Amino acid sequence: MAFLMAPCWLDRRNLPAQFNRKEADMSEAIKTDVLIIGAGPCGLFAVFELGLLDMKAHLVDILDKIGGQCAELYPEKPIYDIPGIPMVTGHGLTEALLEQIKPFGPTFHLNEMVETIEKIGDPGFRVTTDAGQVFECKVVVISAGGGSFQPKRPPVPGIEAYEGTSVFYAVRKMEQFRDKNILIVGGGDSALDWTLNLHPIAKRVTLLHRRDDFRAAPHSVDQMRALVASGKMDLKIGQVTSLEGEGGKLSGAVMKDNANAVSKIECDTMLPFFGLTMKLGPVANWGVALENNLVPVETASFETNIPGIFAIGDINTYPGKLKLILSGFHEGALMSQKAHRYVYPDKRLVFQYTTSSSSLQKKLGVN
Repeated sequence: MAFLMAPCWLDRRNLPAQFNRKEADMSEAIKTDVLIIGAGPCGLFAVFELGLLDMKAHLVDILDKIGGQCAELYPEKPIYDIPGIPMVTGHGLTEALLEQIKPFGPTFHLNEMVETIEKIGDPGFRVTTDAGQVFECKVVVISAGGGSFQPKRPPVPGIEAYEGTSVFYAVRKMEQFRDKNILIVGGGDSALDWTLNLHPIAKRVTLLHRRDDFRAAPHSVDQMRALVASGKMDLKIGQVTSLEGEGGKLSGAVMKDNANAVSKIECDTMLPFFGLTMKLGPVANWGVALENNLVPVETASFETNIPGIFAIGDINTYPGKLKLILSGFHEGALMSQKAHRYVYPDKRLVFQYTTSSSSLQKKLGVN
């Protein structure tokens, strides 16, 4: 979607099979107990708390990897306030949370953004993403941090006319780019990853970056340079100054190199990876109350103004709110207790401790 500061260990293409999104007929609704919007630390820990209470969860995230802000903004930055862990990186915390929730088999839908939430029961919701995937669930948990990461639009005049037809900020389906003459712009992990992944199916791939130095994983850079050396793809150093084409169909891009020489790159598709910016995004259209671009909740279960829709983590607000990961973990635990009433209205919930409950330990696979 944009430059990835995190190494490839969080890219969905490298995840164990149980974490990959299952290919499904987009016309069919996926039924689940709980849909979690956002796969950052709070969303991941919510899977654990829900799983202890026998609730299954699917997670949707606009990023192409798991971990939210921890993975996107500070994968190697030390975090010092996770209880019981003196220091952990965003990388380490995400890996630990993924390991913790393995027993509950969550399914991740990455590179997708929730567009609509429709009430269909009491409770009951139909949730639709921008990829056309539909979910039907009893509970929705908004764990979207400060909002959704949105790709930054490059400063190219008239680029809006090509967006969605020839210019794309994310790769939803690789097959869409088969036999295309692709220009990829950027120097981070996303730019290099998609250069390498699309190269086998594209007619031709050209990578353009403003300098001959990349922020991506070294092995990805080495692979790219090997392809260039063998003549299997092109590498250009410079910047796009304008686009050519009519009716939203790209025919080429004009670039200027570091010596101010102007040339044209033949292409019919452009994938610019210029980074991400945080915006509230479609949350404002979901029907939940907002207060200064945050979701107000009550503090017994962190439920919103709509029964069955909860908000945990940085996206919510309440008196005394602290924007800390550990606070989001606490919110996820209390949210799960209330969510159980919606998913199992006729089932009595008995509070148990993982340290002493044999049934909980069995769920966790503890011998």
